Amino acid sequence: MPKFDTERRVAHSAEAMFDLVADVSKYPEFVPLCEALIVRGRQSSGTRDVLIADMTVAYKIVRETFTTKVVLDRDAGTIRAEYLDGPFKHLDNLWTFTPDGASRCRVHFSIDYEFRSRALSMLMGSVFDKAFRKFAEAFEKRADIVYGKPAPPA
Repeated sequence: MPKFDTERRVAHSAEAMFDLVADVSKYPEFVPLCEALIVRGRQSSGTRDVLIADMTVAYKIVRETFTTKVVLDRDAGTIRAEYLDGPFKHLDNLWTFTPDGASRCRVHFSIDYEFRSRALSMLMGSVFDKAFRKFAEAFEKRADIVYGKPAPPA
């Protein structure tokens, strides 16, 4: 069962990074392998939103779509994607945003997944592993574009 876990200190606030990751409809613009993302439903309750989303990932001739329930919990500073349907046996993805000073935060990203098909696992496993290693960096670069590149420390 492949797992990936990383933490990065970024020069943007926890709130800004939460908003960036929560804006799932923009993922096809910058997330590795993400060809399309459609939000099928959204329910809000205070500072907590629950989305049902279909994400299509593509690499060369392989194209797979899977459905997740995404829980955006602003108070907890977490975003969790739980697998509902598609080519996986399971998939669990968690983002945690922890303030680290006035305009910095620590972003923790973890994903645990297993393909349903051994053939798909052999075909896509190493590609997914490489893509997940670039996820946190892709979001950090996107934050610099959306919010502006922070000034270097004095």
